[in-house]
Amino acid sequence: MFCKLFGYTKQAYYKQCSNFKDASGNEKQALAAVVQLRRQLPRLGTRKMHFLLKEEFSCKQLKIGRDKLFRLLRREGLLISKRKKYTVTTFSKHWMHKYPNKIKDIHLNRPEQLWVADITYLATREGNAYLHLITDAYSKQVMGYELCADLEAASSLKALTMALKNRQYPHQQLIHHSDRGLQYCSKLYVNELKRNGIQISMTENGDPYENAIAERMNGILKDEFGLGEELEDHQQAAKLTHQGVNYYNSLRPHLSCDKPTKKPQAFL
Repeated sequence: MFCKLFGYTKQAYYKQCSNFKDASGNEKQALAAVVQLRRQLPRLGTRKMHFLLKEEFSCKQLKIGRDKLFRLLRREGLLISKRKKYTVTTFSKHWMHKYPNKIKDIHLNRPEQLWVADITYLATREGNAYLHLITDAYSKQVMGYELCADLEAASSLKALTMALKNRQYPHQQLIHHSDRGLQYCSKLYVNELKRNGIQISMTENGDPYENAIAERMNGILKDEFGLGEELEDHQQAAKLTHQGVNYYNSLRPHLSCDKPTKKPQAFL
């Protein structure tokens, strides 16, 4: 009676019911895959998530495109909101020699052409911990890091030592770019760069955008890997940092690299 009333055949009605059931089942499978991935990358953006799950969707014959995934996650309240927080960890008003910015017009075309360095803080109930990072600007690979309770040049040097150990192309020309902080201007740090034939470049105007890749790296680790939360203690901070860098280097895709996944480094 109702089919006749709305001008539908019984076959069309049951086909529509079947399609609705299939679509609902597909969405449930897609959400299950999202939840599984979020256990490793809890704050991964939807575009990168679709890139990682695209092959799984295809194998399961799930017709879930990027826009449909956005709509599905929005409906389920699973979209990630961005956090904005900036804390100064740099003191650049000192007497030590500062180097000019050599990367203003640089064109990146290979790994280990440019390394960017920066320090960010992790809040814990025991007090702040400081993460010293060195990232390859082309591959976005974390080359070296050191988590400690201080801002000493010796701690930054430990991150540099790890990066040098993981260097794959030691005979290629390399530039090290950083802010004008005491750590990077210190004789201890500068001498190690010169000893390894690495050119030195620094920001000039105190603008975070002059070291944007390093600042972005800090934000990713804090926003996507839980390092931006208040942590229990330094031990938990160390564990999450190790896990976050590992996942970042080996699993997380990057838009500027056409979203390839990366191989884990030996130190991880």
